[in-house]
Amino acid sequence: MNKYIKFAITPLLLLPIFSVAHSAAQITQLSAQPIHSVTIREIVQSLSKRHYNKIEINDALSSNLLDSYIDNLDPSRSYFYSADIKEFETLRHRLDDEIKNASVASGFLLYNRLQQRIIERVNYAINRLESPKKFDFSLNENFETNREDSPWIQTKSDMDNLWRKRLKSSILNLTMEKQSNQEAKDKLIKRYKSQLSRIQQTNSEDVFQTYVNNFTRLYDPHTAYFSPRNSENFKINMSLSLQGIGAVLQTEDEFTQIVRLIPSGPADKTGKLKAKDKIVGVGQGRNGVIEDIIGWRLDDVVQKIRGKKGTVVKLEVVSADSKSLERKIVFITRDKVKLEEQAAQKKVVTTIVDGREYKIGVIDVPTFYIDFAALQKGDKNYKSTTRDVKKLINELKKENIDGLLIDLRNNGGGALQEANELAGLFLRLGATVQIKYANGSIGPLFDRDPEITYTGPLGVIVNRQSASASEIFAGAIQDHHRGVIIGNQTFGKGTVQTLSPLKHGQLKLTHAKFYRISGDSTQNKGVMPDISLPALLDIEEYGESALAHALPWDTVKPVKGFNNLDLSSFFDKVRILNQSRTQQLADFRYMLSKIQRSAELKKNTLISLNKAAYSNNLAEEKQWLIDAENKRRKANKLPSIASLDELEEQLEKDKLGRPIDPSSTAILNESVRILIDIKKLLQTNS
Repeated sequence: MNKYIKFAITPLLLLPIFSVAHSAAQITQLSAQPIHSVTIREIVQSLSKRHYNKIEINDALSSNLLDSYIDNLDPSRSYFYSADIKEFETLRHRLDDEIKNASVASGFLLYNRLQQRIIERVNYAINRLESPKKFDFSLNENFETNREDSPWIQTKSDMDNLWRKRLKSSILNLTMEKQSNQEAKDKLIKRYKSQLSRIQQTNSEDVFQTYVNNFTRLYDPHTAYFSPRNSENFKINMSLSLQGIGAVLQTEDEFTQIVRLIPSGPADKTGKLKAKDKIVGVGQGRNGVIEDIIGWRLDDVVQKIRGKKGTVVKLEVVSADSKSLERKIVFITRDKVKLEEQAAQKKVVTTIVDGREYKIGVIDVPTFYIDFAALQKGDKNYKSTTRDVKKLINELKKENIDGLLIDLRNNGGGALQEANELAGLFLRLGATVQIKYANGSIGPLFDRDPEITYTGPLGVIVNRQSASASEIFAGAIQDHHRGVIIGNQTFGKGTVQTLSPLKHGQLKLTHAKFYRISGDSTQNKGVMPDISLPALLDIEEYGESALAHALPWDTVKPVKGFNNLDLSSFFDKVRILNQSRTQQLADFRYMLSKIQRSAELKKNTLISLNKAAYSNNLAEEKQWLIDAENKRRKANKLPSIASLDELEEQLEKDKLGRPIDPSSTAILNESVRILIDIKKLLQTNS
């Protein structure tokens, strides 16, 4: 295995496939091409021989594929009728036989039916919006926003009623942005006519990729087929050379959703975007007209966002925290993600505890990087995570720090070699991770350098967006009992992918799995912190365990010499100190109130279609955020705010000009206190 393996943390869902439509004038029935038969045969052979997960192509797989494909085509159950689903049921145990015979005919059958239903719905929407008949916003009726478990609709009248409510909800949302009813209608008509036009661009390659990816995701969520067109997009994303916003995107229902931000990329630098935010419009330049992109193909959205370095892209965004779908505008200057801006950085946090001043060094590691090009050229000064962190540690030691924190929050991974070597800065010798391959063989990676760069108290801060290489490093530190892990349960991506060329496109395939030296997998469960702090991302909705068909957590034998030391009683003392402190801190009470509020909003999936009630709910949502923030600010003796816009103006900025999130700062400050508690307890015990 190449020791310079790089791997991504999340699958890229490739196509928004449910909210576009063919021209009303003519429906093109798409069908498989001869190359697709060759390609599906080649994919099946690769999966059979090389994929870590050995799955038999049988009736059980066929059944899962049918359910997965239908759910992917119509996740909101807003297009297919129950009669369609009943008809598709005849395919339940036939898809496996088709695939074995290198056929994808049924994939095209379902897709063509979807296109027919979409055309019916989009034409209904346009006709309803263009008709003189007005929507009655005084009625007390609701729109269900989460229909994934709703029964399939049986009649056309019921389907029309669902779409009538859907249109009312869209108009209400747009009119809250101070658009008139007619302006809102005109915008929606333009959106749906655009969908009718765009679906004419759908071709057999799109259908093939969509169907095949539903098949490959049955093996695991990170295995994916890339058509020749999307292969280039994938290469650009993996090299981080995209001149765009520096974000990983995917399709979620009708929306383009942010999966994660590339550290120090253009989007990250704004400080205004985060995981699970939805991009609903794109404009060019600060004064450019926003183009509605709801229902667009993901690759078309990416093309809109990309552009010449130094130019501005204007995004219309719905925050993940908002139930009302209220929108904000974010301006981003396109640029490449620069390696030097992703480099590790240090600072010293000074605090006084029990009358004594403590200095804790903090090293932020945004990603596990290495300049492969410089290394291959023989440049002795090539940049890498380990080399940079070692230099920073030596600088911090000169400042006589009392402890060191490695901050891996939002670090999505990177070079495996760097995770191994970075752990070696804190360990004398030994294995850091085990890798189990598809053939069952297991091989550990070792730290073979006996030198220890830092021997003092060590903490590692992680969150739900810490993944892959981050989890390997944190797991090694925890299993060697070298430091304390602070924060949240990590992402749980413990698999390794390789990219294989096909005659037609490429296949990203999972071929190995990571295990800690304790024998526990990092897959699915991730790394559990020794000291837990509030998690702003819901682990039920974000992370490996939230992905369909994720490989399970399991174990292998621990490496020889592994010491399963029980530190629970020691960490219990630290937890008691942490809990007594955080219960009194306004920033933590604020975080917990936001987490609770978010959970409550998610439970209520109904949106009122009564204009007065809708407006009141929106005002209440804003006021709750203002009140919660002012409560936090009052406790911290900060000036109060009158609006959310004022809050953004008052937030402190970091070196890159990004607003500093008070929740993030609170977690860092508490991590400093935890490390001081550990230092004091160690001194007492000694």
